[in-house]
Amino acid sequence: MVKLAIAGGSGQVAREIIDALLATRNHDITILTRNETHPNDDLPGIQRRVVDYSDQNSLVEALRGFHTLLSFIQPLSDPEGRVQKTLIDAAIAAGVKRFAPSEYGSAGTINMPWWSGKEKIREYLREVNTESKVLEYILFQPGLFLDYLAFPYKTSKHIDPLRSVFDIQSCRALMVEGHGDAVMTLTSAKDVAALVARAVDYQGQWPEVGGISGNRMSVAQIIATGEEIRGRPFTIEKVKSEDLEAGVLKTSWSLAKRHQSISEEQANGMATTVSIGILLSCSKGAWDVSNELNQLFPDHHFDDMQSFLTRVWDGKPEELVSSQA
Repeated sequence: MVKLAIAGGSGQVAREIIDALLATRNHDITILTRNETHPNDDLPGIQRRVVDYSDQNSLVEALRGFHTLLSFIQPLSDPEGRVQKTLIDAAIAAGVKRFAPSEYGSAGTINMPWWSGKEKIREYLREVNTESKVLEYILFQPGLFLDYLAFPYKTSKHIDPLRSVFDIQSCRALMVEGHGDAVMTLTSAKDVAALVARAVDYQGQWPEVGGISGNRMSVAQIIATGEEIRGRPFTIEKVKSEDLEAGVLKTSWSLAKRHQSISEEQANGMATTVSIGILLSCSKGAWDVSNELNQLFPDHHFDDMQSFLTRVWDGKPEELVSSQA
């Protein structure tokens, strides 16, 4: 049994993973939280401890006796990485053996300023382990959640659907001109949660990069798969790299639905920024995720994109699809 602490466990990704961890019945789980109440308070097998993330000494006391610490601190709320750096320092001082920072996305962070904090934490983890390995860590990187391509239909318990640059619902997509061969990794929330739970149980040394590759496909292949599932050609809007680099998005649509971690005020300026960032970073290889956890757990069977999305769209009334476009 692993004595496990979870920081920032109220978000959607965290709750998917907590469910998978609870299902193993192998763990003593404590959620560290700023708040007196927590969305997982009603779950059996979960303990809660209120902490002050700015107070390293109190965090050290809270973390004593724990083997593993998983962080789900939202990078947008911690752009300089101060909270996670304090967590790392406290974990080392408390004798925690393993740490996983808040990742759960792309391998690279280029052109994605909303994830700049991730790069700071990666650098800090390398720094604290420079002279000797004082904290074993892993970067869980599954690429884009496959569930987002099911928009507007929800395919996991906690993760809400989001419109991506591949709008399967409305049979359209955005693409950087000349980069149809750019690769993107897409992994279902169910697969991510399952492999994180298995990694927590794993007795061997964690790889520092924990790539989880459910589906590795080019932009052109993703669009072709969407066309086959929907039974019609997609409207593809191609944008120029130089326009994107200049901060200009010349398209008729962008990612209008905001993520639950983003405020209404932030969302007003984020739709274009995120659309540009996803397109540019994909063209530069940031979403081509590695497969370390595939190799570590070769018996795991991943959700195939075509089968997954076929199940989503099968039997959906056409008028409903059209009205929600």
